[in-house]
Amino acid sequence: MINFNFALGETVEMLRQAIFDFASAEISPRAAEIDKQNVFPEDLWPKLGKMGILGITVDEKYGGSGLGYLEHAVIMEELSRASGSVGLSYGAHSNLCVNQIRLNGTHEQKKRYLPSLCSGDFVGALAMSETQAGSDVMGMQLRAEKQKDRFILNGTKMWITNGPEADIMVVYAKTDPSAGTQGITAFIVEKSFPGLKTAQKLDKLGMRGSNTCELVFEHCEVPEENVLGSLNEGASVLMKGLNYERVVLAAGPVGIMQACMDIVLPYIHDREQFNKPIGEFELIQGKIADMYTALMSSRAYLYATATACDRGEITRKDAAAVILFASEKATEVALQAIQCLGGNGYTNDFPTGRFLRDAKLYEIGAGTSEIRRMLIGRELYNEEIY
Repeated sequence: MINFNFALGETVEMLRQAIFDFASAEISPRAAEIDKQNVFPEDLWPKLGKMGILGITVDEKYGGSGLGYLEHAVIMEELSRASGSVGLSYGAHSNLCVNQIRLNGTHEQKKRYLPSLCSGDFVGALAMSETQAGSDVMGMQLRAEKQKDRFILNGTKMWITNGPEADIMVVYAKTDPSAGTQGITAFIVEKSFPGLKTAQKLDKLGMRGSNTCELVFEHCEVPEENVLGSLNEGASVLMKGLNYERVVLAAGPVGIMQACMDIVLPYIHDREQFNKPIGEFELIQGKIADMYTALMSSRAYLYATATACDRGEITRKDAAAVILFASEKATEVALQAIQCLGGNGYTNDFPTGRFLRDAKLYEIGAGTSEIRRMLIGRELYNEEIY
């Protein structure tokens, strides 16, 4: 586990130990096969639900655990340590879908959807990006037209994590195309709604087993009561949850960095060259020193920002900065892990290649590193100078 005492409290550390024990028994032994077969481990979802972590931030009256973003981040970290793809699917479900409904749903919407999402009977997803609207998400083209007591959705969504399995999705669409950002609405969409189908499952470089696909909406009928938030206020719904999304997802690369350390440290004790363990060579010691420093600095920033979320004090720049820093450090650490293992690190007999492929996603998804830098720089420039 973690030797340095971050003083997160007994509840958090007990939770971490429980997730670590579960992941070590149920996920880690399957991680390579999940990656190889590229199959979503559906059987894990009810087990995660039974542990009470699929709705970690949801009120108990809706089936959740009523805990905070610090606990959410620690769970994401430990699941990602065992399997990057399981961690990503967990984040897409518990944060991008469940937490958005928690933050913005009506009592009736929460009562209808959250218990089954928290239990693991349903899988959740967020559908925002499109083929021509990735970083420019406000350029989305999915249309939603009001017809009597329902909206009719036409268009597509792309790169949807959990898309092939999702039972419930938070979907963004243009309800007033002439109004720009003021003409977007969020909807809760069920897989069973007429006119919704999944298209091709994407063959990704990494995060295999966390399935991603295109969604096609062809006259998809969504009841009026499934508007999430208010009509034409989808941008507000999106921004309300975006900081939390970035902070929680930043725990993914932290978990991957820890997984790298879990492999490298035993290896450099066991692997011998020139009649001694390679860990005795100063160049190897320098590499693990850099890896450890990247991990611990990312972890400290993660816990600080997650705690700020729980206090209601998170800022846009810090939410973007923590995932920017952690994601880029995770790629660097994974590359160093491969280097420490030498030729073995370049084979699929060891997991370091998977760590690298999984880590890279976090520099792209949830806003690219370039977008994050632009946001942080703009926020800093516009701040009042004291």
